[in-house]
Amino acid sequence: MRRYARTLVAVALAATVAAGTAGWASGSGQVAVSGPPPGSASWRADEVQGQVLPDPANASPAQVAAFFAALNPAQQQALVVRHPSVTGNLDGVPLELRYRANALALKANTDPRYRSLAEPGRRILAFDPRGRGLVAEVFGDLRTARHVGVVVPGSDIDAGTFDRDGDPYGTPAGMALSLRNATGPDTAVIAWAGYTTPVGVGWDAATGKLAGVGADRLARFTDGLAADGLAAPAVFCHSYGSVVCGLAAHRLRVADLVVLGSPGMRAGSVGALSTTARVWAAKDPTDWIDDVPHVEFAGLGHGPDPTDPGFGARRVPAREAVGHTGYFAPGTDSLRAFAAIATGDFATEAVTR
Repeated sequence: MRRYARTLVAVALAATVAAGTAGWASGSGQVAVSGPPPGSASWRADEVQGQVLPDPANASPAQVAAFFAALNPAQQQALVVRHPSVTGNLDGVPLELRYRANALALKANTDPRYRSLAEPGRRILAFDPRGRGLVAEVFGDLRTARHVGVVVPGSDIDAGTFDRDGDPYGTPAGMALSLRNATGPDTAVIAWAGYTTPVGVGWDAATGKLAGVGADRLARFTDGLAADGLAAPAVFCHSYGSVVCGLAAHRLRVADLVVLGSPGMRAGSVGALSTTARVWAAKDPTDWIDDVPHVEFAGLGHGPDPTDPGFGARRVPAREAVGHTGYFAPGTDSLRAFAAIATGDFATEAVTR
């Protein structure tokens, strides 16, 4: 009987989404940015002392890292200057080169949406202006950090809204900076808005289409961190970002996977994620995500609530968080728990099963 009831809820969800979006979904549906970085054609036509450059479409992050390790500093810097959009976005390139390349790319970009990203001192690890814009920024010293966190945001986030004013803890930059401030100097946190997110509530948000492309990009990104010799991160996945993380889980080189305000991970349990990472879940009592049916039917919906005991995730307290974007607010039990997870301090009372 319970299964029948859940099926009815799923059908209702499908009907609601169809009725509510049929008039505009085709016009607002997002086209996911995928494939190699912009500028890859000219990169492929270049060489270093007769040596062909690694193909951005096919070379693994480990192969990219090995190629750059074999170059001298002058050769590395020459590629940064000639191909900033490729070196700035190619996973496996040393992060110091990516910072400089993206600074050059942003300086040359005239789109006013990205002006703040070009401010001196920002450590931009990725910048792709295609579509609505993709970006990743580092808070802290990633090269020397003992602990690394990655924040994966949900809907309505792009390079133009990455650090928008208002609702600071609902933006990837705000979430990452808050976590960095809560963990201290031995931790670096990356705000990774490296995939095309849904806009509003519609077909994109109810399906896994964009999440599937995002999962591929996130997996490659974490492979790039590993290839650059950086610490295995704890990944914090907010809202639709948890769908991305669920689809990527079996490929992610991460120590911990934390979902918050999740509509589901497109998996029936922690075991179904096929990950060796510790899986954590948080949901505060005022989060509207609790009103979303946690089911999956005919490709719509994202499956069980990760905070349900039957899912098998370790529960993160979130009694002091408010709303869907309050989990990283300073002083909350959820932020204290996230900081403990990021630093590996599992003995703290802030983190419970």
